[in-house]
Amino acid sequence: MSKMNRKQILGAITATTLLSTSGLAMASPQGLYSADELMDAEVYLQNDDSKIIGEVEDILLDDNMQVAALVVESDEALGLNEQQYVVQAGKFTLQTEQGDNPETLEYRIHVSMDESQFKEQPQYTTDWWQDTRKSAAAAWDETKNTASSAWQDTRAATANALTTAGNAISGSANDAEDKMTDDAQ
Repeated sequence: MSKMNRKQILGAITATTLLSTSGLAMASPQGLYSADELMDAEVYLQNDDSKIIGEVEDILLDDNMQVAALVVESDEALGLNEQQYVVQAGKFTLQTEQGDNPETLEYRIHVSMDESQFKEQPQYTTDWWQDTRKSAAAAWDETKNTASSAWQDTRAATANALTTAGNAISGSANDAEDKMTDDAQ
């Protein structure tokens, strides 16, 4: 796949997921977002527009193609030697600047944390990636099993309720028939 096609696909996916992801808070939705411009967007601590702490290095999507997290490469200003950190959806906001022109469009990301909280975020490593994929797969399997079990329990309860209702109706019909027979005699 050519780099241009990959960028176009990532852009379309990101635009769709940014619109439907509650983890991204925005002043007012603009309807379309550029993954290309989001990559390398400057990242700031909460309530501090004066200090850039890094830039967006990657956008992580879940199985539903929703934005799950951003990978932020830290700036040396924090003394982190350009480490990469995972910031989960819901812990950052997106601010659009000059959004009317795709040539001058810029994004700013504000993480909802202070410097010490940012440093506590998981580092984006191969181990983190493997562990997170396994955890997500296990959570999905548990969700499927729980949903299946809930469906079976609901189906059994419904069948029992229908049987009980059917028996009650039959019993009432039999009682009415017996009463009519008694009245006729």
